[in-house]
Amino acid sequence: MIYELKQLEKADILFRDWQETMVWSCLQGVMGTIYVDSREHPQTAMARLGDFVFFAGRPDKEFVLSGPGRGGHEFTIMVPGDGAWTDLIVECCGKNARRVVRYAIQKEPDVFDRERLQKLAEGLPEGMVFEMMDERLFRYCKETEWCRDWVAQYDDYAMYQNWGMGVVALKDGEVVSGASSYSGYRGGIEIQIDTRKDCRRQGIACACGAKLILECLKRGWYPSWDAQNPASVALAEKLGYHLDHEYTAFEVMADH
Repeated sequence: MIYELKQLEKADILFRDWQETMVWSCLQGVMGTIYVDSREHPQTAMARLGDFVFFAGRPDKEFVLSGPGRGGHEFTIMVPGDGAWTDLIVECCGKNARRVVRYAIQKEPDVFDRERLQKLAEGLPEGMVFEMMDERLFRYCKETEWCRDWVAQYDDYAMYQNWGMGVVALKDGEVVSGASSYSGYRGGIEIQIDTRKDCRRQGIACACGAKLILECLKRGWYPSWDAQNPASVALAEKLGYHLDHEYTAFEVMADH
């Protein structure tokens, strides 16, 4: 059986070694959900936030099979807690699971060079301006596929004000790039950056990232970064982050 956990502290021990802020968001009750095999004495746990699912504790086939398609998610990024979970995902999901390498970035609160970040932020191309995410932009992003992930995990703008932050780049009044919080936790956010396809490779994402990091530092928040690919690692390093390690994840499509 799979149960939604309300007494979230009961899952702490199963995720004790995780340095993933989306897991922290779930454990803190900020956003996302923790599922377990027992509400009183859980041995297996699954943290779900947006497209991501994180498995911990004793591997259980029922949990893996419940990942794709749960809550209407056709696409799921599964992150196994260890090799046994990896083997189980391969066994259960087969051809529907694509093994990928992701890149964990070190969490170093004192690493950022504010002067360098300010210079990078000032590198926004001529004719573009920054604007902080407000309710109008929040609603626009909710309805726009290419930038929906900037706000998708927030139920409404009030929740975003409490647990999120973002900056967008505008060109002729149109949103062309931005950096925002995919998710939030107590003391920080998980950064999500994207640029409209026709405006890429102009340094806009870098400028937006620098601006958002500076705004987070002003508020006393930590801007956490997890990289999907080497290009994301390179951007992170340009902004002052350092690579921690590679890890295995699986991109899984629901089987109908």
